[in-house]
Amino acid sequence: MFRLAKLILLATATLTILPVGEAVAATLTGKPPIVIGHRGASGYRPEHTLASYELAIEMGADYIEPDVVSTKDGILIARHENEISGTTDVANRPEFADRFTTKTIDGRSVSGWFTEDFTIAEIKTLRAKERLPFRDQSYNGLYEIPTLQEVIDLAKQKSLETNRTIGIYPETKHPTYFDNPAYVNTVAPGPASLSLEEPLVDLLTANGYTTPDAPVFIQSFEVGNLQLLNSLTDVPLVQLFDASTAKPYDFVVSGDPRTYGDLVTPTGLSNISDYANGIGPWKRLIIPANTVDNNGDGQPDDLNGDGIITDADQPLQAPTSLVDDAHNVGLLVHPYTFRNEDRYLAPDYNGNPALEYEQFFALGVDGLFTDFPDTAVAVRNSVTEVPEPNFLMGLIVVPLLGLLRRRQAEV
Repeated sequence: MFRLAKLILLATATLTILPVGEAVAATLTGKPPIVIGHRGASGYRPEHTLASYELAIEMGADYIEPDVVSTKDGILIARHENEISGTTDVANRPEFADRFTTKTIDGRSVSGWFTEDFTIAEIKTLRAKERLPFRDQSYNGLYEIPTLQEVIDLAKQKSLETNRTIGIYPETKHPTYFDNPAYVNTVAPGPASLSLEEPLVDLLTANGYTTPDAPVFIQSFEVGNLQLLNSLTDVPLVQLFDASTAKPYDFVVSGDPRTYGDLVTPTGLSNISDYANGIGPWKRLIIPANTVDNNGDGQPDDLNGDGIITDADQPLQAPTSLVDDAHNVGLLVHPYTFRNEDRYLAPDYNGNPALEYEQFFALGVDGLFTDFPDTAVAVRNSVTEVPEPNFLMGLIVVPLLGLLRRRQAEV
């Protein structure tokens, strides 16, 4: 600990004699915000496929985001949910018809086919499909379901080919569920646990992701598993936030009364800084929006007249102090999810997704998750003058301060 503190003091002293770029982004580190390919370039290719990740990298994404679930034999794969009928062709595969079942996932009854009931060999026979009906369906049936190792391999390969570091940003999905054999072994007997944390850390360690400045973030909507991960690895951790009235599922199980709204207070953020390096809030926690009832009929107004109530019918409100509050306790801020389609854009943007990116970049976010990395990169580059890279601040001081804070919290 003493050596770590000395290194921080030395790096800080060195910063005082180094020139700093005149125009720096209003981020925690002073570096331009990162662009995270949300499930890859999922606005253009079926999500969580190598094709989607590769396209995101080609479009300039700094990080690619694989959501992580487990197979029956304990292999980590990239899927947004462990129920896979919406993103694969499993429902059309007669050899797996008997795997259809109903389970309780984070308190909800879900019917379908689940990754934990398939071996990796069986998963590899499936093909991905586009989840959203209004997006391009022409790539359905072309791509396998990748393992997390394959995603890492792609990131490393493309880092060499492009001469820039491509990071990975895995999310542990439903960690409380996967910890409990009573949940996962409902079709056939399986292992005592399919816990995600230990195999994830083992895999990252085997691939050289071990330090605070490694090009990786681990994210989760739950709290307990991030606190566990904090004891297992020194790589950066990110606490995700859903709507302020929702709860982390591990809080639901333990009876903890706190909501995400409690976690985003200055006190809550200070507590998070003891085990995490950043937060990933739903973007409406930064810039709220709400429906209106201008005609007084007691129903939300369909402002764009398309017959459904979407983000396009919810005007923006004044920004909150969340970005500043998080920065004040040393936390990075990476909001989600940014999309180009009109249905996802507040009416204030008049159908122009660039305006949304500009607004969030102006508030000082440190990065963001997007289905359309090309749009995000173009806007980021247009509004951010890249300063001379301050490697000691960006790559040493901030990560080590986070590590020191986390280690002090363990004492």
